[in-house]
Formats: sequence, C-alpha cells, structure tokens
Amino acid sequence: MKKKRPTLQDIADRVGATKMTVSRCLRDPETVSEGLRERIFSIAEQIGYIPNRAPDLLSRATSHSIGVLVPSLTNQVFADVIVGIEAYTEPAGYHLMLSHYGYSQELEERSLASLLSYNVDGVILSDRDHTPRSLRMLETAGIPIVEIMDTHRPPLQQAVGYDNVRAAYDMVSEMIRRGRRQVIYLAVRLDERTRQREQGYRQAMEEQGLTPVTLQSSQRSSYTVGAALMQEIQRNYPEADGIFCTNDDVAVGAYFECQRQGINVPEQMAIAGFHGHDVGQAMTPRLASVVTPRKAIGEAAAKALLARIRGEALEQKVVDLGYRIEAGKTL
Repeated sequence: MKKKRPTLQDIADRVGATKMTVSRCLRDPETVSEGLRERIFSIAEQIGYIPNRAPDLLSRATSHSIGVLVPSLTNQVFADVIVGIEAYTEPAGYHLMLSHYGYSQELEERSLASLLSYNVDGVILSDRDHTPRSLRMLETAGIPIVEIMDTHRPPLQQAVGYDNVRAAYDMVSEMIRRGRRQVIYLAVRLDERTRQREQGYRQAMEEQGLTPVTLQSSQRSSYTVGAALMQEIQRNYPEADGIFCTNDDVAVGAYFECQRQGINVPEQMAIAGFHGHDVGQAMTPRLASVVTPRKAIGEAAAKALLARIRGEALEQKVVDLGYRIEAGKTL
C-alpha cells in the first residue's frame, strides 16, 4: 500500500502561506520573496515533497508503471538487465519508465524525483549509494524498492545480484593459481562496483604476499580506454604478467593492444574481464571473464517487485544469483 504523500497543502500549513502561493513558488521561484522562497523549499525538502504530475484520481490508484534507474543506456550489462525486467513486467501489464543518470548521484536524484512524480508503483535502482534527498523521497513514496547488481552490502529493502568482491577475488585467485605474480587491476568509471572489484583483487593479491597495483581511468568504458591503459602498463610496469579488468570492454581493448605490440596472450600476458559479454566469448582466444547473470537479475528483480506491489510479504531480502569463473583461453 502506497503511503500518503506530502501535499502542497502540507507545505502551505507549515509555512503559513496559501496553497496557491506554494504552487507558484515551486513552479516559478522568482515570483515570491526570497525569504518565503527559502522557507518553502526548506520545508519541501524536510518533508520529502514530490511533485505530482498525475491527476488526483490516478494518484489514489495504481499507475501500472515501474521506474527503472540505470547508470548507462549504452552499457550492454544494463541492456541485458532491462530485457530481463521486461520479460516479467510486460505480460503483467506494467509499463517501464526508464531513466539513466550517468553514474552521478545528483542526476539520479533528479531522475528519481521525476519518476516518482508520475506515481510509479515501484522502483528498480542500480546502485546502493543515494543522496540524502533521494532516500527521503523513497521513504516518502512508500513503494517497493529493489536494488540490483550488488549483494555485498545491506539493501534499502531488497537486493538482487551477486557479490562483486567475492567474484573479483575468485578470478584473481585463479590467475595467481596459474602462476601469475604481477597482476594489475584496470579500473574505469570509478563507481561502487568497480571499487568492490578492486577490494576483491587486493584481497587475493595480498593473501599471496603479492603487491596490488590499480590503474584508473574516469572515462566511459571502451576498447580505446583498455588499449590506452595497456600502453601505460608497458611504459610503467614492464614486468606485469597479468591484467584483471573491471569489465570486458577494457579487457578486449587491452587484448587488441597486446596484438598490436606483439605481446603473446596468454604466454606473456594473462587477461581477464568481467561480465562475460558476447564479444569476449566469441573472440579467439576466448576471453577469461566473470560471467554474470544479467538477464536473470532483471527477471528476478521484476518478479520480486511485482510480488510486493501485489501486497505479498518480503520473503528474501537478498537474492544472490552468483556468477561463474570462465577461464577461456587468455589465462
């Protein structure tokens, strides 16, 4: 059951102004005095006010729509997840309202405000970290929430995914088991999952008395970034004998650069990626990767969310769908 959302009248009562004045201020802040404007925005923030774009009649009913927030629409990972979500929401008669936030918590906050203003019945979020205002809005909305792609940390309500720390640890441990001693971690888009993978990488290296080295790029993940980081390894770490990449795009780019420089893979350089994308599994040699169940995560998230929208109790707070270590031919 949705909670009763704070209204314009609630703000007006607290500020001591008319509902019409509050509405005008929120639409066009310059039309009221600075002092009143500050009080109105302060109260709106405190009570987690969400503008309502749906008619009052609809706001008391279900909208039969679900908000989905993803950090990227070009990333194959989230394209696969969305396919999984739609496999459950479409037959159930639910419309997906998609928004992306470019790995920015502030943009996520604005996107979330917009989605919630349409009275979505539930939301699927792709990150565990949110701004204080996002958290207040979610609490105010009182709707089911599922966070995907991370089971390492406790969720707001429910999480569906896998443990990024453990997955990275297992892959790097396999590289070390096969004789690699100077494995470097290539990190891009320094989001929470990238940092968790670095944590698993460091644990695996330090357990064996090896020195972890991370090379970072804040650019969007691509083959080009992978190639550039591989060039940096050759310049600054010529003794490196393995690279663990935060995703397959970076790994494939690094492999192409090895080919260009005449570095034999895996004889001279072992390469491992993350996610098990089609491009890495189709190339020769087949790329070693942590294979993640993206479509299944989307399906499980949608199934769990729809169950709670129907009023069913939250049975499983964390749904861990695991991963598979694919050694391929590049280790």
